[in-house]
Amino acid sequence: HKGQNGKLLIIGGSQLFHAASLWALTVASRIVDMVFYSSVETNNRIVESIKAEFRNGIIIPRSKIDNYVAEADCILIGPGLPREEGIEAGDDDTKELTERMFRSYPEKKWVVDGGSLQVIEPDVLPKTAIVTPHKGEFKKLFGREPTEDNVEQMAKKFGIVILVKGEYDVVSSPQESVRITGGNPGMTKGGPGDVLAGLVAALYCKNDAFL
Repeated sequence: HKGQNGKLLIIGGSQLFHAASLWALTVASRIVDMVFYSSVETNNRIVESIKAEFRNGIIIPRSKIDNYVAEADCILIGPGLPREEGIEAGDDDTKELTERMFRSYPEKKWVVDGGSLQVIEPDVLPKTAIVTPHKGEFKKLFGREPTEDNVEQMAKKFGIVILVKGEYDVVSSPQESVRITGGNPGMTKGGPGDVLAGLVAALYCKNDAFL
């Protein structure tokens, strides 16, 4: 029945950034049975206006996200959330929101991307987390250059899965590390990283093999 093929909660978007969370939403809604999408009111209205493209989900205000966490198999947080200097009237504080969700629900499956990666310290990440930084975000989060050795070390140190995006991707769990080739210059355009985060979250809903 509906929902057995995964339920994903996406927390993202801001007054300034609209597209990032919408890209993640678009790809995830084509894979899992149900997507709960929570953004600022502006973005929620955008999704409501394109409901024909978003049939497999529910739009919820930020004030109601805790009501849907229990139902979600996985939570994607961060696409389009603002950095501290980018917060505008109507936005949540990204650091406070992200850390509160981690503290409240450490047992949930987490995929952490975008703005959330740029404002937290790595020691707040749940052991169930998959983080999907580009190279700059990796350096900001862990204070190290994004070499394959450092990615592997940080995955082991914090007990998480790290997927570093670049001309080739590096994916490390505490147990193993792999390189994924096939990137091209066209992927520097905004959007592919958000689509990847949505894809990872959708697959994580249905499969624990990542960890």
